[in-house]
Amino acid sequence: MQATAEGLPSNTADVLRGTRSWLMLLSRLVLFAGLQAIAAIGFWLSGSTNAWEDSAAWWPLYITVANVIGIVLLMGLYRREGKNYWDIYQIDRQHLKHDLLVVVGLFVIAGPLSALPNPLLATALFGDSQAVLPLLFRPVHVWIMVPCLVVFAITQGLAELATYFSYAAARIEQQGVNAWIAYSAAAVMLSLQHLAAPLRFEGRYLIWRGLMFLPFAFFVGIVLRWRPRLLPYLAVIHVLMDLSLIAVFLSLSAV
Repeated sequence: MQATAEGLPSNTADVLRGTRSWLMLLSRLVLFAGLQAIAAIGFWLSGSTNAWEDSAAWWPLYITVANVIGIVLLMGLYRREGKNYWDIYQIDRQHLKHDLLVVVGLFVIAGPLSALPNPLLATALFGDSQAVLPLLFRPVHVWIMVPCLVVFAITQGLAELATYFSYAAARIEQQGVNAWIAYSAAAVMLSLQHLAAPLRFEGRYLIWRGLMFLPFAFFVGIVLRWRPRLLPYLAVIHVLMDLSLIAVFLSLSAV
């Protein structure tokens, strides 16, 4: 029986790879919620009377930790296959000019898909698109949050799309699952991970937070299924989009 780079029979390695792929789809949501719970316990132990709300204010910090954990996991998973995680961010120089033009065109579509569902859903659910801002952002110390948001943005770019599409969806499809099902599952989980960013137990908030990125997630999944080599460009765009959060926190936070 043929062995794989993992030193296992090929059929056993395939089963394990498939299991790991589905688990990776769940990993970020579980990590987000788990790390917020740990933070809440810390606030409670320090005497906070509203520990869960206090932990929610620092969601970029614990998501950054989750991103680092996720990157380490991806590095290990790729290594098991005899591959290098960082290779997925290699730019294909042969198609550089063409890919850049494609990315510019895709950005024209992706911009509205990422931005519009947020205020539209917020208005439908809360009656005002601005009503959701206090649910996501609370005044915190700028000297802590701004450096955190820089690392947050960079690690988001390196962890998120790679987890859902380049690793999990691609390997689920390799197990014989229909590509539409594999990439749809990844898109749905990419959107649902925001339920725990931060996690609040309120119905309208959960609907808004869980669905606001769903069209964008499906769009990105379709793009990466069609042309996986665009991942480095999409990752850079992801970083730049997340860096915009710094302006929001600066406008709301007190030193």
